[in-house]
Amino acid sequence: MMDRRGGLGSYRERNSTADRALDILLLFSSGKSVWTGNEIAMQLGVARSTGYRYLQSLTGAGFLEEAVGGFRLGPRIFELARSARAGLDLSDVSLPVMRSLAARVNETVLLTRRSGRSVVCLELVEADHLVRLSYDRGHVLPINAGAAAEALLAWADPREVTAILEREPLERFTSRTLTDPDTLRVRLARIRKRGIAVSQGELDEHVLGVAAPIWDASGAVCAAISIAALATRVPQAELGDVEAAVREAAANITRGFELRDA
Repeated sequence: MMDRRGGLGSYRERNSTADRALDILLLFSSGKSVWTGNEIAMQLGVARSTGYRYLQSLTGAGFLEEAVGGFRLGPRIFELARSARAGLDLSDVSLPVMRSLAARVNETVLLTRRSGRSVVCLELVEADHLVRLSYDRGHVLPINAGAAAEALLAWADPREVTAILEREPLERFTSRTLTDPDTLRVRLARIRKRGIAVSQGELDEHVLGVAAPIWDASGAVCAAISIAALATRVPQAELGDVEAAVREAAANITRGFELRDA
């Protein structure tokens, strides 16, 4: 049986280490971009040897780097800042288009992005229906089920796709979920050829999804825009119009990135 006091002590120590690291990073500002080890130890109220251990850890992880006169913020901080900025830009450019698409097709519109072996919902615009689908910002979806996931995976680097599909068994959610990597690769090839992903009943028996890729200024697929609807609300005769609307929305968001960076 685990010693509760020991376990709690370890937990507090880990939190204390994280808090100290954050305290150090928050010392840096435009007014003072370089700090010496002694200054940091004094600010934290710890011994110099303790302060240097924190600094060594942060430097090793790339959050700080040595500079003339001490330490300054390192390249990892700027990578995180770029990632955060990219996420904000993506939402800024996408939301007006998403609202327009939701009004046009009267269905829930999602903006998703791949994170490793998962897909994350960044933004959503809901349609005005009594029966609504359960999605939220931050909602995590599987990589092998649903139009949004397949649209994101279809244009990923083939080596990365192989690593994702073969690292561990793919989960099955319904009888239509694709769990065989080779079968899924065939599906992805068809999606690339058509430029759009359409799925029905792969994640939920009753849900239809239509998704198209969004390209960033570098020419890489950075996100997908999709609609999620009860299949009964989208007759087969209207599916072509929905696909065209989703394609157009993806193209408009892509164009928004191009104009922003022009």
